[in-house]
Amino acid sequence: MALSLDPEKLKRYKDIAFFIAKHINNKDFKLNSLSAEQAAIQEDESSAISGNPVQFVKDLEDLGPTFIKLGQLLSTRPDFLPMPYIKALNKLQDKVEPISFEEVEKIVQEELGIRISKAFQEFSSKPMASASLGQVHKAVLRDGRTVAVKVQRPNIRPQAIKDIEALEEITETVDKHTEIGKTYSFSDIMEQFKKTLFAELDYRKEANNLKKLHENLREYKDIVIPLPVEDYTTSKILTMEYVQGIKITSINPVVKVEVDGKRLASELFRAYLDQFLVDGFFHADPHPGNVFITNERKIALIDLGMVAYIDPQMRESLLRLLLYVSEGKGIETAKLSIKIGKKLGHYDEEGFIRYVTDFVTKYKDANLEDVQVGSVVIELTQIGAQFGIRIPPQFTIIGKTLLNLDIIGTTLDPEFNPNNVIQEHANSILTKQTYNSLTPGNILTSLLEANEFIQKLPGRLNDFLDKASNNELAIKIDAIDEHRIVENMQKIANRITMGLVLAALIIGAALMMNSGGTFKILGYPGLAMIMFLLAATFGFVLVINIFLKDEWKRKKKT
Repeated sequence: MALSLDPEKLKRYKDIAFFIAKHINNKDFKLNSLSAEQAAIQEDESSAISGNPVQFVKDLEDLGPTFIKLGQLLSTRPDFLPMPYIKALNKLQDKVEPISFEEVEKIVQEELGIRISKAFQEFSSKPMASASLGQVHKAVLRDGRTVAVKVQRPNIRPQAIKDIEALEEITETVDKHTEIGKTYSFSDIMEQFKKTLFAELDYRKEANNLKKLHENLREYKDIVIPLPVEDYTTSKILTMEYVQGIKITSINPVVKVEVDGKRLASELFRAYLDQFLVDGFFHADPHPGNVFITNERKIALIDLGMVAYIDPQMRESLLRLLLYVSEGKGIETAKLSIKIGKKLGHYDEEGFIRYVTDFVTKYKDANLEDVQVGSVVIELTQIGAQFGIRIPPQFTIIGKTLLNLDIIGTTLDPEFNPNNVIQEHANSILTKQTYNSLTPGNILTSLLEANEFIQKLPGRLNDFLDKASNNELAIKIDAIDEHRIVENMQKIANRITMGLVLAALIIGAALMMNSGGTFKILGYPGLAMIMFLLAATFGFVLVINIFLKDEWKRKKKT
């Protein structure tokens, strides 16, 4: 793969890539177990290659937008990176110097085909926010609607393509020539990052995300999702409804008194549970800077560039996992994690179950202020990494999302308890899951399968009867002593046969009681009495035999 990169910058990329590979699953960082001495050493080190998380984050910021986004992805993978790096990456600054208004005007005109003054009644020259991929300006449409316009930075795509090409070559080399690469497959992470980055670079996809989430959360009247203005949206420009409000992190005591924090916190958490467990589509970046309190005292979610999907099977597993954790069921949590995870070379089932059981029990008994379901999900992935269980990557993204929600929830309501919301909302989620499964497609599929079963049933039944009549029917039983089964069945058959013979003798004797003849025993027909005596004798012997053998087997077992 030919790369149009200068050797010095390419070396920098390789240094960072190998630095990441060097520290993945590092034994010194297991489960936040850094000693104070180790932490102090890390803070003092000045080189990213020598293991300083702060310097590592700074290098990512210096390398530009692609690497800032890579850092954001890595911050969701505590199963790969030690916790000091995860904490440092969570502080990664996605704020850069804004581009000039002249460049903004040029981009808008190229994308919309008309000048800003023609498209908008007003357009603020000063951006409201400036990030690595784009910046946002406040504007007013010709019809008087106030909107927010996100404008993509110039030449960001070509640079991202070059960066991706370099990183793909590096990860391919690591995967082929290192044991850690073969174990963790960095190419898969790179592919996920590539899809995420290029999705964020197409603002039309973000516009569709806004519409989809707005529709999915329509029943939540206190949650606002700004809708896009499609005529003013392209791959490089996103125009959407303007949300008038303040960031959740900037809420002052006066506003806080006016807000029903308890209700809003519960509403937001329930809305995200629906996103995770019902819709399978969720806003994956609800950090406090992306959550606003509107002037109407509602919650607004903005910036839907980063979203994630969960398949139906994973949704069911996630619901069970959250319920197990919220109820303090450690063993069930561990076994479900093993079931949905991937076993690695150093897999230790007994250690994993023991550690998770203890961890979840402590979480259940924690004080209210320590209850953070997001941190529990994230730490489960870390415990899994230690004991050789790779939890699906969706769970780390969900964990980080839940962790942000925990922070927002306690900001709105200091007594907010996510466990209560999970348990109270579980029945509603199950109902919605069942209702959503009753789609025309699913119903049609079930009818087609039933039709296929009915059509094939006569043929399969004929085959079964033919094999049975030709003595070709075989029953295969694994892990059972077939000879003992046959022997016991023969004994049962013998006892049943003996019982039938005795019954026949008794019935025959009864029928012969009215027969004539001179041969008498005790005044009754002799042949009938003989048959009665034989039946009584054989019956007595059979009962004694059954009793003695069953008693002998019982004593043998004890």
